[in-house]
Amino acid sequence: MELHARSLWLLSEPLHAVCYFDDRCRRLGKDLGLKGFWMGYFASRTAPMGAVEPAAATAVLGVFAPGMVARALPAAWSVVSPAHVLDERGRRAAHALRAIDPGLERTAAAVLPPLQTIVDEAPALARPLFAANRTLCDHADPVERLWQLVTSVREFRGDAHLAVLADEGLDGCEALVLAVASGRVPRDTMRQDRGRTAAGPRQDRGWSEEEWAEAADRLRARGLVDARGDATEHGRQERERIEAATDRLAGRLLHPLPEAETEGLLHTLEPLVRRLLAADVLPFPNPIGLPHLDEPAPPRRSERSE
Repeated sequence: MELHARSLWLLSEPLHAVCYFDDRCRRLGKDLGLKGFWMGYFASRTAPMGAVEPAAATAVLGVFAPGMVARALPAAWSVVSPAHVLDERGRRAAHALRAIDPGLERTAAAVLPPLQTIVDEAPALARPLFAANRTLCDHADPVERLWQLVTSVREFRGDAHLAVLADEGLDGCEALVLAVASGRVPRDTMRQDRGRTAAGPRQDRGWSEEEWAEAADRLRARGLVDARGDATEHGRQERERIEAATDRLAGRLLHPLPEAETEGLLHTLEPLVRRLLAADVLPFPNPIGLPHLDEPAPPRRSERSE
């Protein structure tokens, strides 16, 4: 089940991620009168929960510095309503997917029923972003509905991932530092200078240089990173453990489907995702840690290591 859960992520995350990398989707915030990409990002990502306040948004998003979130919310809601943001993000994502694959509706007809089943029957307890997104999977347009369903799938996994990070005793900044140290996400994207604060430059997820260094010190004290900031063997094992536990929790999505139906869903999604990847909308490597579909999977350790 965990291997199928990993495959479901690899074949659903690219469909969802057009909202971060397609040019028209990236302009959503600016077109709605918000201040740039990140204000639009926080508004569109949290809009399923309503006009959420920054403390709650920071908690459910997990890896963004509180100050970065607070610069966007609740100010965004004085410019645009959550409902308007949701309408725009769905339309733009569907437009991006159709531009890549004009025949997408035929694929949608095949994958919508099993996707709807797993989303409808998944447990919502302690999965706030998933629960909020699930209520939006009623679009009449089949491509918008497809995008919303895979978005619900990815938020289910995201909620699970944050639960694993919390259980492993990692805060948001520590999780990013370890992801960079282990090569999970590229160092240059996470460490982009986003302007200076009194504590030094802010990084791509809003953490100051001082906060980043302090997080690295805490990981070093736990033996997870070395003096150069690279992951130790223990740190790499920890990252593998995190991903394996995330797969296990995310695999709950597939419980309602028989094995053959799960494999059929994955088989039908694969050529669609390959067309999307061939269009070069998603960069590799990327800041969301998504590997290329053909990238070899990391070696899996035994259940004893989880």
